[in-house]
Amino acid sequence: MAKTQQFCTFFLQDQFFGVPVQQVQEVIRYQEMTRVPLVPSVIRGLINLRGQIVMALDLRRRFGMEDRTDSQLPMNVVVRTDDGAVSFLVDEIGDVLEADEEHFEPPPETLKGQARELVRGVYKLEQRLMLVLDTSRAVASADDGVRKVN
Repeated sequence: MAKTQQFCTFFLQDQFFGVPVQQVQEVIRYQEMTRVPLVPSVIRGLINLRGQIVMALDLRRRFGMEDRTDSQLPMNVVVRTDDGAVSFLVDEIGDVLEADEEHFEPPPETLKGQARELVRGVYKLEQRLMLVLDTSRAVASADDGVRKVN
Protein backbone atom coordinates (compact mmCIF):
# COMPACT_ATOMS: atom_id res chain seq x y z
CA MET A 1 0.00 0.00 0.00
CA ALA A 2 1.36 3.39 -1.00
CA LYS A 3 2.21 5.86 1.73
CA THR A 4 0.43 9.20 1.41
CA GLN A 5 0.99 12.69 2.77
CA GLN A 6 -1.42 15.61 3.09
CA PHE A 7 -0.55 19.06 1.79
CA CYS A 8 -1.98 22.53 2.25
CA THR A 9 -1.88 23.94 -1.29
CA PHE A 10 -1.64 27.45 -2.69
CA PHE A 11 -0.89 29.35 -5.87
CA LEU A 12 1.80 31.86 -6.84
CA GLN A 13 1.03 33.25 -10.29
CA ASP A 14 0.25 30.11 -12.29
CA GLN A 15 2.35 27.76 -10.17
CA PHE A 16 0.83 25.28 -7.72
CA PHE A 17 2.62 24.67 -4.41
CA GLY A 18 2.13 22.47 -1.38
CA VAL A 19 3.33 22.50 2.22
CA PRO A 20 2.94 19.43 4.45
CA VAL A 21 -0.13 20.05 6.65
CA GLN A 22 1.75 19.20 9.84
CA GLN A 23 3.86 22.36 9.28
CA VAL A 24 0.84 24.64 8.81
CA GLN A 25 -0.53 26.47 11.84
CA GLU A 26 -3.37 28.20 10.02
CA VAL A 27 -4.50 29.86 6.81
CA ILE A 28 -5.98 33.36 7.02
CA ARG A 29 -7.09 36.22 4.82
CA TYR A 30 -4.99 39.32 4.29
CA GLN A 31 -3.83 41.01 7.48
CA GLU A 32 -2.57 44.57 7.84
CA MET A 33 1.22 44.58 8.15
CA THR A 34 3.61 46.84 9.98
CA ARG A 35 6.59 47.61 7.76
CA VAL A 36 10.05 47.09 9.19
CA PRO A 37 12.89 49.30 7.91
CA LEU A 38 16.21 47.89 6.65
CA VAL A 39 15.07 44.31 6.17
CA PRO A 40 15.32 42.22 3.00
CA SER A 41 12.58 43.03 0.48
CA VAL A 42 11.07 39.55 0.83
CA ILE A 43 10.02 40.46 4.38
CA ARG A 44 6.91 42.54 3.81
CA GLY A 45 6.36 43.32 7.48
CA LEU A 46 4.97 41.99 10.72
CA ILE A 47 1.42 40.90 11.44
CA ASN A 48 -0.31 40.61 14.79
CA LEU A 49 -1.88 37.17 15.03
CA ARG A 50 -4.02 37.30 18.18
CA GLY A 51 -1.17 38.86 20.15
CA GLN A 52 1.61 36.84 18.50
CA ILE A 53 3.93 38.92 16.29
CA VAL A 54 4.61 37.02 13.07
CA MET A 55 6.99 37.87 10.21
CA ALA A 56 5.25 38.04 6.81
CA LEU A 57 7.45 36.74 3.99
CA ASP A 58 6.34 37.39 0.39
CA LEU A 59 6.83 34.16 -1.56
CA ARG A 60 6.47 35.98 -4.89
CA ARG A 61 9.54 38.02 -4.05
CA ARG A 62 11.26 34.95 -2.61
CA PHE A 63 10.87 33.19 -5.97
CA GLY A 64 11.86 36.30 -7.96
CA MET A 65 8.38 36.79 -9.43
CA GLU A 66 6.86 40.18 -10.12
CA ASP A 67 4.91 41.83 -7.29
CA ARG A 68 1.13 41.62 -7.04
CA THR A 69 -0.83 44.61 -8.23
CA ASP A 70 -2.15 46.93 -5.51
CA SER A 71 -5.64 45.49 -6.02
CA GLN A 72 -4.46 41.91 -5.32
CA LEU A 73 -4.31 41.24 -1.59
CA PRO A 74 -2.26 38.23 -0.56
CA MET A 75 -3.47 35.40 1.66
CA ASN A 76 -1.43 34.13 4.63
CA VAL A 77 -0.23 30.57 5.12
CA VAL A 78 1.14 30.57 8.66
CA VAL A 79 3.71 27.82 9.18
CA ARG A 80 5.53 26.63 12.27
CA THR A 81 9.32 26.79 12.17
CA ASP A 82 12.03 26.13 14.74
CA ASP A 83 12.10 29.88 15.41
CA GLY A 84 8.32 30.29 15.73
CA ALA A 85 5.49 31.08 13.34
CA VAL A 86 6.11 32.70 9.94
CA SER A 87 3.46 33.83 7.47
CA PHE A 88 3.99 33.11 3.79
CA LEU A 89 2.13 35.59 1.59
CA VAL A 90 0.57 33.74 -1.35
CA ASP A 91 -1.84 34.62 -4.16
CA GLU A 92 -4.60 32.12 -3.53
CA ILE A 93 -5.27 29.20 -1.20
CA GLY A 94 -6.01 25.79 -2.68
CA ASP A 95 -7.37 22.68 -0.98
CA VAL A 96 -5.84 20.21 1.39
CA LEU A 97 -4.95 17.24 -0.74
CA GLU A 98 -3.39 13.85 -0.29
CA ALA A 99 -0.54 12.68 -2.51
CA ASP A 100 1.02 9.23 -2.85
CA GLU A 101 4.72 9.15 -2.01
CA GLU A 102 5.27 7.03 -5.13
CA HIS A 103 4.44 10.10 -7.28
CA PHE A 104 7.15 12.24 -5.61
CA GLU A 105 10.13 13.19 -7.76
CA PRO A 106 13.17 15.44 -7.33
CA PRO A 107 12.89 19.01 -8.65
CA PRO A 108 12.79 18.99 -12.47
CA GLU A 109 15.80 20.25 -14.44
CA THR A 110 13.65 23.08 -15.81
CA LEU A 111 13.46 24.61 -12.30
CA LYS A 112 16.30 27.13 -12.11
CA GLY A 113 17.92 29.51 -9.65
CA GLN A 114 16.17 30.34 -6.38
CA ALA A 115 13.25 28.07 -7.14
CA ARG A 116 15.51 25.03 -7.35
CA GLU A 117 16.82 25.72 -3.83
CA LEU A 118 13.36 26.33 -2.36
CA VAL A 119 11.53 23.31 -3.77
CA ARG A 120 12.11 19.88 -2.22
CA GLY A 121 10.52 18.09 -5.15
CA VAL A 122 7.31 17.68 -7.12
CA TYR A 123 4.26 15.46 -7.13
CA LYS A 124 2.75 14.51 -10.47
CA LEU A 125 -0.98 14.90 -9.95
CA GLU A 126 -3.72 14.19 -12.49
CA GLN A 127 -4.20 17.80 -13.55
CA ARG A 128 -0.85 19.46 -12.74
CA LEU A 129 2.47 19.38 -10.93
CA MET A 130 2.58 20.35 -7.26
CA LEU A 131 5.86 21.93 -6.16
CA VAL A 132 6.66 21.05 -2.54
CA LEU A 133 8.02 24.13 -0.73
CA ASP A 134 10.96 23.63 1.63
CA THR A 135 9.69 25.95 4.37
CA SER A 136 12.92 26.00 6.39
CA ARG A 137 14.96 27.06 3.35
CA ALA A 138 12.38 29.65 2.36
CA VAL A 139 12.68 31.25 5.80
CA ALA A 140 16.41 30.71 6.44
CA SER A 141 17.55 32.14 3.14
CA ALA A 142 15.25 35.15 3.28
CA ASP A 143 18.20 37.47 3.00
CA ASP A 144 20.58 35.76 0.56
CA GLY A 145 21.72 38.84 -1.25
CA VAL A 146 18.18 40.11 -1.76
CA ARG A 147 17.92 43.88 -1.99
CA LYS A 148 17.11 45.71 1.22
CA VAL A 149 14.12 47.99 1.59
CA ASN A 150 14.51 51.31 3.42
